[in-house]
Amino acid sequence: MKSFQRDGRDIAFIDKGEGEPILLIHGFASNHFVNWVAPGWVKTLRDAGYRAIALDNLGHGSSGKSHDPEDYAPPAMAADAVALLDHLGISAAHVMGYSMGARITAFLARDYPDRVKSIILGGLGLGMVEGVGEWDEIADALRAPDPATVTGERPRMFRTFADQTKSDRLALAACIQTSRALLTPEDMARIDMPALVAVGTRDDIAGNPAPLAEMMPHGQSFDIQGRDHMLSVGDRTFKKRALEFLESVR
Repeated sequence: MKSFQRDGRDIAFIDKGEGEPILLIHGFASNHFVNWVAPGWVKTLRDAGYRAIALDNLGHGSSGKSHDPEDYAPPAMAADAVALLDHLGISAAHVMGYSMGARITAFLARDYPDRVKSIILGGLGLGMVEGVGEWDEIADALRAPDPATVTGERPRMFRTFADQTKSDRLALAACIQTSRALLTPEDMARIDMPALVAVGTRDDIAGNPAPLAEMMPHGQSFDIQGRDHMLSVGDRTFKKRALEFLESVR
């Protein structure tokens, strides 16, 4: 991976292919490889003629780590993504985010509209404005010295995922405290570039995609049939719909 310095910390990224740039922002406790390379997104986008750029968010993957929750507020993480575009000399790009990455993408589109050609919000629908439930138990699970003491299906899932990816668990615990900041319907209405919201029909985290899409002037929604939060990201029908959407806004 390549990297650049922002506020004294490394932000790691990959930059593959040629053509119109699309910036890929991964979800909580994930990284660029798990979210975008392994499920085939980078290859799919490159084969379709796009320049695929994917970063490891602060606290994740090969990027720098912080245990300060304020560093993970979505506006701060959106600013990291814009700094990557600046580093690469890219004036504007399509931006695609999944789960937490979708939230960062929405904040980026709200705060830096001139840098964004279109957005794809995957794995997060109405939860963007209504919330996605109480996740303090996940922070506790990430801080637990012994994973065997973790109870509850969702806390165990995220703890296992963090251990499998060899993540800095204290950085992730700090991240989850502030990265779930909500946008208002008025905020969403300000996002006036083309937008696609895609959520699995078995996703019990994200919330309905259609109401969120309807809040944006140029929003569209897509139901990823039969997929839950974890399996939606690599779904072939999601890739097909995303490419159709990108082609329509080229």
